[in-house]
Amino acid sequence: MAAVSMMNYVTKLFMLLMAISMWALSINASHAVEVYKSIGSYGEVKYSQHPPKNGESIETIEFRNDGRQNTPGQLAGKTDANQTDNSQSAEQQRVAQLEARIKDQEAQANAQRCQTLRNNLTNLNANGPIYETDASGKREYLDSREIELKRERVQQTIGQYCS
Repeated sequence: MAAVSMMNYVTKLFMLLMAISMWALSINASHAVEVYKSIGSYGEVKYSQHPPKNGESIETIEFRNDGRQNTPGQLAGKTDANQTDNSQSAEQQRVAQLEARIKDQEAQANAQRCQTLRNNLTNLNANGPIYETDASGKREYLDSREIELKRERVQQTIGQYCS
């Protein structure tokens, strides 16, 4: 009789543990986080936990508790945790192209500034009369001390910004 009661106790304990495990798994699955990815009015990518008000270009991304995306098969084929996905979406390619274009424009503007600074230095080294125009359009000629100060400032700026 004691063996039957012990078996009954073990069975009840096992059933209780199974119920707790099932409950824990259901809680774990229900805590996935939904993130909404959308494109803003200026072309910027936005992420939010709340759906955006405008219904344009919305993508819902679901994350598991461990931080990985809850998309089946997305991580398939990756053997290293640090391995990245080389394929880019059309949006990522567009953003990369825009960033490259902005970087090129900044480089061109910087080259133009450097050329202007070098031209100014050449004019300051010409040993002729140098003038500046005031707000009313009147010329004010610089003396040799002012020219030397301007020359030093332009040389410092060239050294700082031009390579």
